[in-house]
Amino acid sequence: MLLIAATYGMARFGVGLFAPYLAADRPELVPVLGWAAGAQFTSYAVAATLAARLVAHTPRRSLILAGVTATVGCVGVAVASEPTLFIIAVFIGGMGGGFASPALVPIIDLVVAPGLSSTAQSVVNTGTAVGVIASGLLVWALPMIGPAWFLMALACAASTIGMWQLVRPRPDMASSRPRMSRPTSAPLIGALRSLAIPGMAALLTGAGSSLLWTFGPLILTESGPVLSEQVGWLWIALGMGGLLGTATGAVVQRIGRRGGWYVCTGGLALASCGIALSVSTSELWFAYASMAAFGAGYMGLTTVLILWARQVWTENAGAGTSVLFIALARDKRWGPSVLVLLKNC
Repeated sequence: MLLIAATYGMARFGVGLFAPYLAADRPELVPVLGWAAGAQFTSYAVAATLAARLVAHTPRRSLILAGVTATVGCVGVAVASEPTLFIIAVFIGGMGGGFASPALVPIIDLVVAPGLSSTAQSVVNTGTAVGVIASGLLVWALPMIGPAWFLMALACAASTIGMWQLVRPRPDMASSRPRMSRPTSAPLIGALRSLAIPGMAALLTGAGSSLLWTFGPLILTESGPVLSEQVGWLWIALGMGGLLGTATGAVVQRIGRRGGWYVCTGGLALASCGIALSVSTSELWFAYASMAAFGAGYMGLTTVLILWARQVWTENAGAGTSVLFIALARDKRWGPSVLVLLKNC
């Protein structure tokens, strides 16, 4: 959970969280914020694609890549004052989450009893919410870009070292699945077909949530009732709501994958309506409640995707997770670009 918190909640989504401070502290970066978001999505997709192959043979190596890329990316953002260096740093940092999630899915399945694996996957995946809360606290306590991102780099390195100490002595983690004597393409084709429906659902949901997830704080601070110095509390509210994602495994076991998906997307829809109401009515509590609902819905939704991938592609759940997470993240790159264009106009 801490590794996901550092690589996903901090190194990846921290760029959107700190966007108002990046714009204020380093105005020369404002024109490239949209490009940076596109670069981050590209790197995430590349890393997740590579991880889909790595986790079938050596998930431990994918963990090391997750920690190294996230740490280097955070250090780069901490020192970047020139647009090109900033985009490179964001590109590298965005790879951390792409390597981490697919690797942890088979590892958790190896170390947790089958009856508890769904709950364990929910807890690990909710690390994103923990990272968002930590980033929000950093924004509140330490809004300076450099020191905050150096602390994020330290968190990425420390969580990776801790995770490596747990998996290094276990020879059963050298491979996340048993080797088959006669591999065929049939299981792969069948698994990809089974992922078509959740993949399309993830693609559409990602498109609908992209603007709020990537640059929600800017919307509420520039058009809504939230003051710029209160932006950290928005992300803390999102993270606190996201902690409800730990219950997703139990919900799916009770009402099924489709039922869990409907519940989570309903939460996202309520959150979008709430943010629109907050902007139109200038009610502050609407803003915080909506961000909390958004966090709960999104963390739950990503857990449903993990459980879906584990069920339809048992032989390589990490690869299935990569496919669905790339679909979910597919349209996030457009949110920052649209917002920056609107601001420039």
